[in-house]
Amino acid sequence: MTARRQIRESIGRRLVRLHRADAAIAEGVRRATRTLAALVVAAAVLGATGRGAAEGQKVRLGVLKLTSSAVLFLGAEKGYFKEFGVEPEFVFFEAAQPIAVALASGDLEAGATGLTAGLYNIVAGGVKIWIVADKGREWPDHNLTALLVRKDLYDAGARTLRDLKGRTIGVTQIGSTFHYNVGRLLEREGMAPGDVEIVALQSLGAVADALQAKRLDAAATAEPFVSRLESSGAGVTIVRTGDSLPWQIAVMLYSNTFAKDRARAVAFMKGYVKSSRHYFDSVLKEKSGPAFDDVVAITAKYTGARPELIRRGFPYQDRDGRLMPGDIGRQTAWWYRQGLVKAPIQDTDIVDASFLREALEGMR
Repeated sequence: MTARRQIRESIGRRLVRLHRADAAIAEGVRRATRTLAALVVAAAVLGATGRGAAEGQKVRLGVLKLTSSAVLFLGAEKGYFKEFGVEPEFVFFEAAQPIAVALASGDLEAGATGLTAGLYNIVAGGVKIWIVADKGREWPDHNLTALLVRKDLYDAGARTLRDLKGRTIGVTQIGSTFHYNVGRLLEREGMAPGDVEIVALQSLGAVADALQAKRLDAAATAEPFVSRLESSGAGVTIVRTGDSLPWQIAVMLYSNTFAKDRARAVAFMKGYVKSSRHYFDSVLKEKSGPAFDDVVAITAKYTGARPELIRRGFPYQDRDGRLMPGDIGRQTAWWYRQGLVKAPIQDTDIVDASFLREALEGMR
C-alpha cells in the first residue's frame, strides 16, 4: 500500500471516529464532517512532493496550493529547512479542515492552513494540535481573500453585501475561513449569516467553477483564484477582506507527536523563520525587483498559477512568524455563538509559542 493511500484511509477512519464520538455537534458541523470524510478519502490529498536533497529528515507537511503557502515553497526551494537538518514533504489538500483531521490522526506532522471550526472542535474534544506560528493574516492593503460578485450582477447594480441579501454565496465548507469571512463581514453591515444562502462546494476550484458557470451569485475565495476570476471576467471584487476585517486567518500547526519531538520541531521552526524573513523582505517590503520575481516564479511552480496572477496577491504575515495576540479566543467565541463550536477556546488551549521563541533565540 502506498504512503499516500495509507494517509487517505487513515484520515477517513479518523473522521468516522470523530463523527461517532461527537453526535452532539450542531447539524452544520455534522454535515461538514460527513463531507470531509468523502472529500479526504476520495480526493483531498492530491500528492506528496519531497523537494531537495535526501539527507534532510522529512517532515510530513499538509498545505494548500495557494499563494499564501509561498513562504513554505520558498523555504523548500532555497534549502532553508535543510540548513537545520529537516525538509518538508508536501502533502497537498483541497481544503483546510481535512488538514486538521490529518494532524489529529498523526498522518501529518505539521500543517499550514486556515483556522476553522473543524480544528477548534477537534481541540475542544481533547485532541492536542498546536498553533505555533503565523502563516497569514487578513490585513489592510494586502490581498489574500475577497468576496466577488458575478459580473452580470455587478453590472446590474450589486455592489455591496446588502445587495446580496437573499442570494447565494459560495464557500469551501461550513466552518471554513471563508464561512467566517462572510459571517463577520455581514455582521459589520448590520446583517446576519441567515440573510444570504451560504453554499458549501468543498474546494476553491469548485467555488470558482460555480461562479464562472453562474451557479452562484457571489463567491468567497482566495488568491490566486480571486485574480483568475477577475481576469476571466467571471467576477468582480466587492470586498477585500483584509481592508475590512483584519484577523489571524492562517497558521502553522504541529501535531502533538511532532511537538514532543522537540529537536526536529525547533529545527523546522528555524527554517520557517528564515523563509518568512526572506518572504517578508522580498515581497512585502520591496514589492518589486529580482527577489520579488524569484518568489513569484517559485510560487507559480508549486501552485500551477500563472506568474502574472501570482504577483497580484501576496498576503501579509509577520516577518518573524509572531501571531496576532488574543485573536484565537475572538474566533472561537464567534463560532460558539453560531453553534458550530462546542465551547470557546482560549489561546492557551491551542497556542504554543515556545518553538518560535526558541528558534528566534538562536537566530539574528
